[in-house]
Amino acid sequence: MKVLVAYASRHGATQGIAERIAQTLERSGLKVTLKPVKAAGAVDEYDAFVIGSAAYMGGWLREATQFVQRNRSLLTSRPAWLFSSGPIGTEMVDAKGSDVLETSKPREFAEFAGSLHPRDLQVFFGAYDPDVEPIGLMERLGAWFTRVPAIQAALPAGDFRDWPAIEGWAKGIARELEQVAAAPAAPAQS
Repeated sequence: MKVLVAYASRHGATQGIAERIAQTLERSGLKVTLKPVKAAGAVDEYDAFVIGSAAYMGGWLREATQFVQRNRSLLTSRPAWLFSSGPIGTEMVDAKGSDVLETSKPREFAEFAGSLHPRDLQVFFGAYDPDVEPIGLMERLGAWFTRVPAIQAALPAGDFRDWPAIEGWAKGIARELEQVAAAPAAPAQS
């Protein structure tokens, strides 16, 4: 079974998650291709998809959203999983008592859940390095605000990716794909 793990990453944290997912799937015996969504090209040769993006300001990066929209009919017809990275810190519950991963779901997840019916939608903690050069106009404008002490306290620096959770999710995908591969083919409709 051929699986495409495609991602959109601005500073590398989401790419690292995609790499770990791809490695875990490969160790399970799957043939995996890992590519940024911008370089994915034609995707009709793949049997399954894992697509992820960093989330900023409540949404996926544009190139990931466009990739899913462009390939919607194919993704609907094959097993697909979607993930997002973004929240930082170690707290699982925010000041309002809400689950941080739940409240960090990008707005695209609601649309994709209804139109693609992915096998799962998952949010993972990301990473934040305040010393990394900003990318794009919005980050450059926002860089000034991140120097304000109150903002700095709300944006803890560090790598908060939960590798066991990421690997566990990928192992679950591999188990599902084993079942898909083992299932008898549906009889042809006449």
